[in-house]
Amino acid sequence: MRDPLNSYIEKIPPSGIRKFFDMVAEMDDPEVVSLGVGEPDFDTPWHIREEGIYAITKGKTFYTANAGLMELRKEIARYTNRHYGLVYDPASEILITVGGSEAIDACFRAMLDRGDEVIIPEPCFVSYKPCAVMAGAVPVVIDLKAENEFKLQPEELEAAITDKTKVLFISYPNNPTGAVMNREDLEKIAEVVIRHDLFVLTDEIYSALNYSDEEFVSIASLPGMRDRTIVVNGFSKAFAMTGWRLGYATGPARVIKQMMKVHQFAIMCPPTLSQYAAIEALRNGEEDVEYMRNEYDQRRRFLLKRFEEMGIPCFEAKGAFYLFPCIRKFGMSSDEFAERILNEQKLAVVPGSAFGASGEGFLRISYAYSLRDLKRAVERIEAFVTELQQ
Repeated sequence: MRDPLNSYIEKIPPSGIRKFFDMVAEMDDPEVVSLGVGEPDFDTPWHIREEGIYAITKGKTFYTANAGLMELRKEIARYTNRHYGLVYDPASEILITVGGSEAIDACFRAMLDRGDEVIIPEPCFVSYKPCAVMAGAVPVVIDLKAENEFKLQPEELEAAITDKTKVLFISYPNNPTGAVMNREDLEKIAEVVIRHDLFVLTDEIYSALNYSDEEFVSIASLPGMRDRTIVVNGFSKAFAMTGWRLGYATGPARVIKQMMKVHQFAIMCPPTLSQYAAIEALRNGEEDVEYMRNEYDQRRRFLLKRFEEMGIPCFEAKGAFYLFPCIRKFGMSSDEFAERILNEQKLAVVPGSAFGASGEGFLRISYAYSLRDLKRAVERIEAFVTELQQ
């Protein structure tokens, strides 16, 4: 019988995150504490949920325009201008998608020809390389370094560029490291991008969760970068709307137009109820975001202090809701460490190797959990490493 499978898809490994979710599910043990999920522990703010409910009662359950409700696109334009100093035309430069993930997939498929190279710094979220491969492109990995706080360095970018390079993919604040890049950092990268006439896809889904003293800066806002950058963002992380599945892309009209084709034929339009809820989030949800950000920051500082007390090296991540402690001193792989602490202490974390080879020797710790859960988790980490050191 002929092989029915696509060889590109068949070669893509499954998510390294999912492996540990499945292990926890198989244990079926209420005593297991998980710090593995990258999902806010807050409910979607009530006034946002109410808007979704109201949309149902008013029968707003039909298809919208393929690009999404114009009312929502206008609100996104106001939001990006207010927060990032970026001006986009709601009619031609904004596309509403089913989560940020769909926006990334559509962008890769719209921009990359077969054989084009896309530079992807790692550690990074697990879907980026597979999306590039599914678009027929060649991912070129840059292994970021802990001593640079996992920031992309201009000389690293220079060394990775070839005559086939078309797109640089970046994601700050970063999942899994929590790293951020400030204006000065990004200016150095933008200089290289412009010199080599590259394009940038930037995933800024965690942009509202920034704990540094400097405001978040989008690389698209730097001189010469707006028209060579696609910005992906969404509502899942900042507004605690993961299950609503709503994201968006902003960028030059000629790119958004082609992304629309991918979106149009694969998706049709984003969820209608979610779009009405998102309008409310953008108009009246800023205080909710600030409240959640402050809560995450408290948890972040608590974990950093406890890792320091335990002698576990961990650079001060200043974004998203992840820490990336180094466990190399314990003489085992990150996968082995994660499996052992799950089996011996009933604590679920994600091995850094799930996010690329440069994540080996680290763990991703999500602090999108209550302080009570974090305290329980830290006690188990301390018990585990104490036993290892005896």
